Amino acid sequence: MAARVLRARGAAWAGGLLQRAAPCSLLPRLRTWTSSSNRSREDSWLKSLFVRKVDPRKDAHSNLLAKKETSNLYKLQFHNVKPECLEAYNKICQEVLPKIHEDKHYPCTLVGTWNTWYGEQDQAVHLWRYEGGYPALTEVMNKLRENKEFLEFRKARSDMLLSRKNQLLLEFSFWNEPVPRSGPNIYELRSYQLRPGTMIEWGNYWARAIRFRQDGNEAVGGFFSQIGQLYMVHHLWGICFSLFELLGFKSSLLSCTGK
Repeated sequence: MAARVLRARGAAWAGGLLQRAAPCSLLPRLRTWTSSSNRSREDSWLKSLFVRKVDPRKDAHSNLLAKKETSNLYKLQFHNVKPECLEAYNKICQEVLPKIHEDKHYPCTLVGTWNTWYGEQDQAVHLWRYEGGYPALTEVMNKLRENKEFLEFRKARSDMLLSRKNQLLLEFSFWNEPVPRSGPNIYELRSYQLRPGTMIEWGNYWARAIRFRQDGNEAVGGFFSQIGQLYMVHHLWGICFSLFELLGFKSSLLSCTGK
């Protein structure tokens, strides 16, 4: 298992979870969403109490564990940045990536973007959602090949990176979809490498256990890999600054990295 403590970069990221809107309108829309979706969230918690146990012999785990009502595909990117280039890297990402996120012609959403505080240092983590699955991913990739600004960004970015990797993920059916939240927040990304053949067993256990982590609005998202390193599970948890300080970490220590 690997664990990372993450923080969103800059005020424009609004706690690390974005919606397709101008940054200044993020929090009001968040309040609207909260009031209108409490019932649906409560319903999802209630359903988690009575989740049907999945029979691993019937189908592939991707069909049994992923959400059926959506066809969203997620991409998780890990960029290891040269230490002396981290500030410049954050700057160009903040200039270019929100434009793709806000452009309605791209069927994708930048769910979150962070720097790693604890874990692998000088690392950036990006989480994208593609509304429409693999066809949407292909459409975005084709359009980006024609986007001159993005091509220039990618060229400049390549000079700043030591290495990079990504994974294509599906979302567990029993997790809530990641939504914008007020900040400041830090996030913990826990990554697990499972033994082949145990994914459904993992899902069966967490479908019942997730309710114990819902009271504090900690659960942000839960995913499992489809392409890239297989049999990987990622749990993303949100922790507010005040709670983090109660755990023994000082905000003055945290503020020395990133914005």
